[in-house]
Amino acid sequence: MGSMFRSEEVALVQLFLPTAAAYTCVSQLGELGLVEFRDLNASVSAFQRRFVVDVRRCEELEKTFTFLQEEVRRAGLMLPLPEAGLPAPPPRDLLRIQEETDRLAQELRDVRGNQQALRAQWHQLQLHSAVLGQGHSPPSVATHTDGPSERTPLLQAPGGPHQDLRVNFVAGAVEPHKAAALERLLWRACRGFLIASFRETEQQLEDPVTGEPATWMTFLISYWGGQIGQKIRKITDCFHCHVFPFAEEEAARHAALQQLQQQSQELQEVLGETERFLSQVLGRVQRLLPPWQVQIRKMKAVYLALNQCSVSSTHKCLIAEAWCATRDLPTLQQALQDSSSEAGVSAVVHCIPCRDMPPTLIRTNRFTASFQGIVDAYGVGRYQEVNPAPYTIITFPFLFAVMFGDVGHGLLMFLFALAMVLAENQPAVKSAQNEIWRTFFGGRYLLLLMGLFSVYTGFIYNECFSRATAIFPSGWSVAAMANQSGWSDAFLAQHQLLALDPNVTGVFLGPYPFGIDPVWSLAVNHLSFLNSFKMKMSIILGVTHMTFGVVLGVFNHVHFGQWHRLLLETLPELVFLLGLFGYLVFLVVYKWLSFTAASAATAPSILIHFINMFLFSRSRTNKPLFQGQEVVQSTLVVLALATVPVLLLGTPLFLRRRHQRRQSRRRQPLDEDKAGLLGQPDVSVASQNCDEEKAGCLGDQEEEEFVLSEVFMHQAIHTIEFCLGCISNTASYLRLWALSLAHARESQRLPPHISHCFPVSLSGKRGWWGGPLLTLVEDGLRDAQGVPTAPSLTCRTVGGPVGHGDASWLGPGWQDGRGGPGAGPRLCRLRRDDRGHPAGDGGALGLPARAAAALGGVPEQVLLGLRLQAEPLHLCRGG
Repeated sequence: MGSMFRSEEVALVQLFLPTAAAYTCVSQLGELGLVEFRDLNASVSAFQRRFVVDVRRCEELEKTFTFLQEEVRRAGLMLPLPEAGLPAPPPRDLLRIQEETDRLAQELRDVRGNQQALRAQWHQLQLHSAVLGQGHSPPSVATHTDGPSERTPLLQAPGGPHQDLRVNFVAGAVEPHKAAALERLLWRACRGFLIASFRETEQQLEDPVTGEPATWMTFLISYWGGQIGQKIRKITDCFHCHVFPFAEEEAARHAALQQLQQQSQELQEVLGETERFLSQVLGRVQRLLPPWQVQIRKMKAVYLALNQCSVSSTHKCLIAEAWCATRDLPTLQQALQDSSSEAGVSAVVHCIPCRDMPPTLIRTNRFTASFQGIVDAYGVGRYQEVNPAPYTIITFPFLFAVMFGDVGHGLLMFLFALAMVLAENQPAVKSAQNEIWRTFFGGRYLLLLMGLFSVYTGFIYNECFSRATAIFPSGWSVAAMANQSGWSDAFLAQHQLLALDPNVTGVFLGPYPFGIDPVWSLAVNHLSFLNSFKMKMSIILGVTHMTFGVVLGVFNHVHFGQWHRLLLETLPELVFLLGLFGYLVFLVVYKWLSFTAASAATAPSILIHFINMFLFSRSRTNKPLFQGQEVVQSTLVVLALATVPVLLLGTPLFLRRRHQRRQSRRRQPLDEDKAGLLGQPDVSVASQNCDEEKAGCLGDQEEEEFVLSEVFMHQAIHTIEFCLGCISNTASYLRLWALSLAHARESQRLPPHISHCFPVSLSGKRGWWGGPLLTLVEDGLRDAQGVPTAPSLTCRTVGGPVGHGDASWLGPGWQDGRGGPGAGPRLCRLRRDDRGHPAGDGGALGLPARAAAALGGVPEQVLLGLRLQAEPLHLCRGG
């Protein structure tokens, strides 16, 4: 069986790599991806291995690469994708890459530091300029007065030691959220012996750290006294204020402001040159960093693989062990020869026997990768087991389509996935970093099949954007029902719902060619019909799917030679599954085939039969489906319960018996060599008998370590999981039914005016999506002599060209006019507006253009012969 349906055959190979060519050989094997190395130094710590220094150098380089990458992102730039197929660099190139990386990193640190310093200095100049140009002015003293003013003291100040004190100033800037607290603390600490002025800057200044614009508060504090000045400076330092010198003379302040502006211009020029140089450095980083990242990552992987190798006794070669697919052995030998040819000594590879479990190798491509990922998410299979991923390619999209069956919705999904498939080779699509897009793009083939199967099941459900389409003529005839049922005015006045009875001759003409008949979309019991149909379909699909999974286990048992599992596991599992839930599927199919429309009213309930099956009881009102049904049901339940102990105890007891038989065979006396033979492994016996738990051959150590409790615990878990899984999974498959109905129900919530905006061609006539609605008219028509006639049958399209129409309210009616359950669809009818409301369509109803009305096949002469004077009518609420 190919590798697609079963994991590939893998062999353990031993490699003898010359020391001079070991790096090249491992690098070439890594590029080809042919082997998986085993760690031969598991007992040696990572710090004592041979190439630990080289690994550390690679890790240091990766840290430097992270710093460079963050600097590039900080500048708002993006790193380009590296070139494909870059090999691991030679070991001598590691020093060159490290030197260039360190130089670039140092240049970036220096330039960034200079840039930050220049920005901080420029920010200080801007704040100083804002303080000087904000309009703060010290309190001025009057120089001339013609008389006593309000500020002139009445008494002359006496002379003292403080008569020569002068007013001093402290000017600076503070963040706006600190201004109020600063002003309050200054006032309290200095006890009001100061004058403080706070003003907001007119323009926002760029923050030197974050680069975002920010508003500052400038302040000017006038005080006198040395102690108060010290308090003010300490307080401003605590608030991290920027304090600047402030001259008393306005001319000096103006000159200082001009000087600050000149310095700011010069600093801007220097800052521009610094940023240009920074852009050049970042450009070199953008060009060199992507390939370096790939190369150093590969180099580190090579050294990590070399650390798993052991050194020969002569220290001239490295010995490695690796798993390799059997069919790739010639390619592996050729790659080693090409890689070691320059060293003068060829590398040697040969297969070695091993009893360990080989790894599972399943090759995938762009189509199967997404399906294999779904299977691996639940668990990776053991070596040489059947791979369920190929079957998931069909079952997973189909089960989704059962829930999402709609032609329109499925077609949209299919086209979206098809666009991704067609554009999968474009670089812009591959390099997209959006996480949601990458998720969709990775599962593009899965979405493609999901959309395709949704279109298929949509045709089965006869739903396109939740509207039925009349692709083929309907199998129900309303004309035959109207002509043979004897509907009268009194009957129509008493019954809001009119059922089509398939027992009447000519009403049911035959099954719809493909899918569900569109007449059911017009019936009030549409949901009840689909409930029964989809629920039974979900059970059938679920039991079939579970049975297929059990059958796949047969191929595993046959492949590994585990013949006893066919009798002790597979057979009890099939009896348990098919005896209970397979019998339920049989009841569904048998009831479909045994009962016709004439005997539908007397058909028994399958659910009650299934409940009575487990209770070993019978129902008087629910007759059996076939003779001897109770005996069959009781026998199946007893067989299903009897398989549980077999499934639980069969395999552990068999393995225990086989283990005891082997032990007794080894203990037989073999003359004088008995003691020696007991200490030697019996390779032939071990090679012929395989342990089922590992799906591979076991050595004598595993045989001697057989523990019944562990095997029993494993089998108990398997038994409980299978028995409960059969019940829970059968119930879980009902989600197909529930979600399918939910999808159809939510799609039907579209407003009527939206659903009427999709004109289609039905039966050669332009109509509206969903087909014409057949209704009966209750109107008291009269002929030319004034004699009342029978109720006329007419056909109109809701919201169609004949009028605007009203919304159709479908009632929950369950019985037809004769009081029976009714096997056909129940259609809502029209009646006159008893409360005098205007008609829904504004006048008499129109007739179809063709002779045969859609969905009913009503002859044209019937319509024209009874169409006289119709009163204004509207759609009513059924039931």
